Amino acid sequence: MSERPTLTTETGTPVTDNQHSETAGAGGPVLLQDHHLIEKLAHFNREQIPERIVHAVGIAAYGELEVTEDVSRYTKAKLFQPGAKTEVFARFSTVAGSKGAPDTARDPRGFALKFYTEDGNYDLVGNNTPIFFIRDAIKFPDFIHSQKYDPRTNQQEPDNVWDFFGLHPATTHQFTWLFGDRGRPSSVRHMDGFGSHTFQWVNAEGEAVWVKYHFKTNQGIGYFTNAEAEEVGGRNPEAHLQDLRTSIEAGEFPSWSVEVQIMPLADAATYRFNPFDLTKVWSQKDYPRIKVGTMTLNRWPENYFAEVEQSAFNPAHFVPGIGPSPDKMLQGRLFAYGDAHRYRLTGNANLLPVNSAKRATVANYRRDGIMQFTDNGGGSKNYEPNSFDGPVETGQELYAPLASDGGSGHFAYEHHADDDDFRQAGDLYRLLDADAKDRLVDNIAGSLAQVSRDDIIERAVANFRNADAEYGARVEAAVKDLRSGALADPAANVPEKTAGF
Repeated sequence: MSERPTLTTETGTPVTDNQHSETAGAGGPVLLQDHHLIEKLAHFNREQIPERIVHAVGIAAYGELEVTEDVSRYTKAKLFQPGAKTEVFARFSTVAGSKGAPDTARDPRGFALKFYTEDGNYDLVGNNTPIFFIRDAIKFPDFIHSQKYDPRTNQQEPDNVWDFFGLHPATTHQFTWLFGDRGRPSSVRHMDGFGSHTFQWVNAEGEAVWVKYHFKTNQGIGYFTNAEAEEVGGRNPEAHLQDLRTSIEAGEFPSWSVEVQIMPLADAATYRFNPFDLTKVWSQKDYPRIKVGTMTLNRWPENYFAEVEQSAFNPAHFVPGIGPSPDKMLQGRLFAYGDAHRYRLTGNANLLPVNSAKRATVANYRRDGIMQFTDNGGGSKNYEPNSFDGPVETGQELYAPLASDGGSGHFAYEHHADDDDFRQAGDLYRLLDADAKDRLVDNIAGSLAQVSRDDIIERAVANFRNADAEYGARVEAAVKDLRSGALADPAANVPEKTAGF
């Protein structure tokens, strides 16, 4: 076998580590000096124009967050104070499909929220799953490339999807969610949402906690079978969009119960799962959900392009009382989302009405740039400090500092007592009833049976078997049945191919 070439940057520098971002110590935040990470994410954001690289098929509406409980002991953020009411803009989206793809596809759903607070806009960019496929942003371009169109066939290829899965066991938990019933919601009104990442809350006394967001649908969970989704999506590729619009226009406003899990800072070091690993959940027995309030959607946008297509969400948009965690996927997204919109909508994206602050006074020294359509600061000074009464800094941090615990380097996530890539996926499988298990196995087998290489199938089956012996055995048997049937009669028993995965 010939020697494999060395992976390099675009300028030929050998890449030290393409699996782990460089951090300040094993558990510290990601460093901007990781040139390979920054260049990889920046290049990825510029690969296609003009639509979003991911989450291109979007549905959105306006509404309100009303806080009905008192969580002020955890956060000083004004939008989460008792009785507060805050306008919100919510966008739901599939991940893999390009514009025009059916919104009923089997795919995770983006669950992005923009809160127009008096301290500025707060963006919470999550999914309809509490977890994700990978735990480090340096693998995000690789993951999406495996799910998007193949460079030769220009189609999504099962070989690519399942090859990446087999080589990345951490994806097992999310694949179990994806191919289960909740991978194809019957509408965006009938699915839960999650902040997914771990975030930081800080109260008025400066005391910090770790937090996870849950948005529990008050309409009840609904899902499509593959046949139902393809029948509905075949008749109307925008079925979910139409469902949300007609329900709002009929006065049937969908709502979600807003809840959080709270973890004391000190628990993070010894919790049985790494609390910053996006492929894991926190047990609700360990950290029960706490009610915060209700989010209701009650207004449909007047112009899709202006308000939905031009909307830009950035998880780096925090407000006082809310901040990041050392979650490596979150840390990468803090750069990548803003950069994607700077490329897609220019550096003045935040001036667009849907993205602009509605309740906060904006005062800064940024000027010029493509698509500058305001008065551009008029004749005011554009440097700081100045002697002409220009805006000044507060000196008050938005959130508590993240600890650093060592020298810089490329580190894998720290393993906690119960950390592995399979335990929670197996727990999820065992929670399902018999019919849901049948549908999960059939959905996985229908996709996996299309793979052309036995070694890729074997690795995928091994991941499911490591999660649960019965789970893996059933997937293996179902794939063999489908493949043997197709070999006996190529025109018969062809596995169903879903639009998303």
